[in-house]
Amino acid sequence: MLPSATEILAALGLTESIVARSHECDYPPEIRARPMITEPKFSPFGSSAEIHDRVTRLLQSTLGVYRIDLEALEELQPTHIVTQAQCDVCAVSLVEVEAAVKSLVNSHPTVISLQPHHLEDVWADITRVAEQTGQDAQPVLTALQARIDRCTAPLQDLATEQRPTVACLEWLDPLMAAGNWVPELVERAGGRCLIGTSGQHSPWLGWDALMKADPDLIVAMPCGFNLVRTRRETEKLSEHPGWQKLRAVKTGQVYLTDGNAYFNRPGPRLVDSLEILAEIFHPDRCTFGHYGQGWEPLKQPA
Repeated sequence: MLPSATEILAALGLTESIVARSHECDYPPEIRARPMITEPKFSPFGSSAEIHDRVTRLLQSTLGVYRIDLEALEELQPTHIVTQAQCDVCAVSLVEVEAAVKSLVNSHPTVISLQPHHLEDVWADITRVAEQTGQDAQPVLTALQARIDRCTAPLQDLATEQRPTVACLEWLDPLMAAGNWVPELVERAGGRCLIGTSGQHSPWLGWDALMKADPDLIVAMPCGFNLVRTRRETEKLSEHPGWQKLRAVKTGQVYLTDGNAYFNRPGPRLVDSLEILAEIFHPDRCTFGHYGQGWEPLKQPA
């Protein structure tokens, strides 16, 4: 029922067992051949502000912003459904899934609900999904930890002044700082996160607060946006009178990422997200091949 769940199942070797996916599940690539059983109740196209307004109106008037294809779910008869209780805006909610399961006549699937806030919660979710599906999570976790160690090893001797101050933006209009696991990723990648608290939901961010923080670097990772769309939306920030006054803008230290593929998904590719940040913060120490695919600098207008 959400991309990170699909990626966890795939990492555990269960890709062939996945009978359906959400409308947002697109990795690994072969998963796109599976039928979609969810869809948004709003148009996901348009600017950040337009999408925010549509979602806000829906949340005020309905129980959720997504719908589940109950007929398809009944026909597929899954033994397990992996969903989430972390964010009602990002994916189908646990309440909606539980209501859908109660309506089924021919099957009684086990519901596995993920609710990560820290990196350790993500690894614990992988273990829990493995246990409930009869898989061994240890090889997956060992490989992920090895990559984390390779990424963080060159950064262990950094002095405080070598660690840039960072603001990560999870939404651009209105501004939202990234919370949950992102501040931890920033710290492990050799930065200092100025806005957003590890383990807590992403907070809305006023322009005055961003200008007061005045970070060395700004990293845009809007939820659900790929690199192309992030570039388009970030360029609109230049229309705000405070944008050009920010230190990161003046020094050309604004970076764009594919938040949809990486930072927004609490699954195995959070390790890729860590590598991306390490490349951005310390290019002289870290190179993992994500430039141009997972991130790029914001090009200043001529």
